[in-house]
Amino acid sequence: MDVARGDERGTTERVLTLLGLLQQRRAWSGPELADRLGVTARTVRRDVERLRSLGYPVHAGQGVGGGYQLGTGKDLPPLLLDDEEAIATVVSLIAGAGGAGRAGGAVVGSGEAALRALTKLDRVLPTRLRHEVRALSGSVESFGAGRASVDPEVLMTLARACRDEVEAGFDYPTGSSGGSGGAGDTGSSRNSGSGLRRRRVEPYRLVASDRRWYLLGYDLDRDDWRSFRVDRMTAVSARTWRFRPRAAPDAAAYVQEGVASRVYPHRARFLVHASADTVRAQISASAAVVRPRGSRRCEVLSGAGNLDVVLMHVLLLGHDFEILDPPELASRCRVLAERLLAAGATLAPEPDSDPENDPNPDTDPNPGSATSSPAP
Repeated sequence: MDVARGDERGTTERVLTLLGLLQQRRAWSGPELADRLGVTARTVRRDVERLRSLGYPVHAGQGVGGGYQLGTGKDLPPLLLDDEEAIATVVSLIAGAGGAGRAGGAVVGSGEAALRALTKLDRVLPTRLRHEVRALSGSVESFGAGRASVDPEVLMTLARACRDEVEAGFDYPTGSSGGSGGAGDTGSSRNSGSGLRRRRVEPYRLVASDRRWYLLGYDLDRDDWRSFRVDRMTAVSARTWRFRPRAAPDAAAYVQEGVASRVYPHRARFLVHASADTVRAQISASAAVVRPRGSRRCEVLSGAGNLDVVLMHVLLLGHDFEILDPPELASRCRVLAERLLAAGATLAPEPDSDPENDPNPDTDPNPGSATSSPAP
């Protein structure tokens, strides 16, 4: 190797190491940095100037409490992270990625920014970490934010299986639909414990709702797409057997529709006379699917154990609406309307305080008054 190039590479590595040290704590003395880098104080000063020429605002103070410290700059410079810091950053970003589209409690659109940051990390991290980032950024979708915690190792195992296109297996409670498999989806493979059955799937995507994590995968025992709650999984493992990806539905939309409607025995669609943004701010993403129908109307799809419950929830939104499906819900509207009218009719009218409208004008309105006089 060319000696000049070797010296240049050594200088570059040393300057990057210096930058990493300055990012680790608030201030360093010159002798401390020289000792950590194995160079003289003069070399440290030259390397600091190199960082400044690259746009890093490195401040130098004199006397007690002085030393070198990295200040805030006009532009955001790159950060140097060790392995543990990079993994912690990815975990935080993946939590933020689940916040896409949430109104209230989190910044709307922060999920997209988190995924962009994950993509940038994936480009610059060493190979031993890059695959971990790709597993998370490429295998996670979202339709809400703020979910129940699950074992991070389980998420990583499933994310890697999605990335590598290998079969995954896990024990799952019998009778659990997984959010969109339909009520009573109990499984048909071997029983791996009381109330549990082993499930074999071709994993496709991890989906973060506003409350939980879900896995969308092709269930090999049912020969159909299913979604499963990650917090209900146990004994999660991934095989080395690769599969050929199938044509898949939109992961976030499929899981959301399952959580909001397919899992319930009764489902209904409404045309609500309000914008989709307005209605989404009123309904949890796990409670209903809201699709825009122009700028002033939207379609609401939801489900429940009783159609009256769905009907009352839509009524309480406070907007005019029409029933699209099912037809029998129209008759329920009439029944509930008559019931409400009957309930209101049972209230006695309040007495009128106007003397001219008093049904009994001969009655003294104030019988205890000393100035009252008997009627003629």
